[in-house]
Amino acid sequence: MYYRSFRKAIAVFICGAFILSSVEFSSRQNAMASTHPFELSEQLVYEGQFSKLLVRNLNVVELKFTVGRTPIAETAQNFQLQPTNLLFTGEATAKGFFAKLFGLHFHYRSESTVDPQSLTVLRTNTLDEQGKRRRTSETVFDRATNRIIWTQRNPDAAAHEAPRIIESPMGDANHDLISALYYLRTLTLKPRAQFELVLSDSGRVYRVPVRVVETKRIKSVLGNVFATRIDLEVFGKNRPVQGTGRMSLWLTNDKRRIPVLARITTDIGTLELTLKNATSGVAN
Repeated sequence: MYYRSFRKAIAVFICGAFILSSVEFSSRQNAMASTHPFELSEQLVYEGQFSKLLVRNLNVVELKFTVGRTPIAETAQNFQLQPTNLLFTGEATAKGFFAKLFGLHFHYRSESTVDPQSLTVLRTNTLDEQGKRRRTSETVFDRATNRIIWTQRNPDAAAHEAPRIIESPMGDANHDLISALYYLRTLTLKPRAQFELVLSDSGRVYRVPVRVVETKRIKSVLGNVFATRIDLEVFGKNRPVQGTGRMSLWLTNDKRRIPVLARITTDIGTLELTLKNATSGVAN
């Protein structure tokens, strides 16, 4: 139970980059790319440190986020010239003390296929490994039927074992946990502003209140930067993460709006996620 809440809180933080035009892309994609503060192949790496009472700043997880592109038509012959969707990838890997703290090693990978113009999610694929236990899942956002279909499978199960399936009305859900964070990077965030994200996780739809708290200068790997803090109510009843907790995220005030810090506080302790490396995108 602790791992599930911890993992989902990490997933909520997953953030990264959007697409940068290159000479091989179509003119429609070039126009789209110029409207967002993100670059193709930008890579952001974060270090997660856990603290509770006398236990301070123990490295427990590494997060790595990149952005690519994936063809809209799977059978198209020329990848460079064909229209593509955005592909956001986030990976979380347990480090050192996490195994002692929770009694397991974990690796979590999530890929979100997103429409490059509307920024709405089309499909989510995940791999969740906890020790010897593995689960894969796919979420399809079917806007033609206004349904979300989440299918989880055990890759190591016998062939006759049925997958777990959850189906829900889509309503106004436009994001999964990852694409919601990318969407936040496109917004102009003014102190005291409040709004709501509608997103889906594991086949269910959640409404997440967001509050813009303050803007101040903070130290980061990018230098002393002005960053805006936002609080996301991801914990609680009818929220993505069950139980009590708080989550805050700091995004730089420059045109890239990079998340440089996140703090997740629960009854098991505090996880602080700090940007350690940011690589500019290079078209490939």
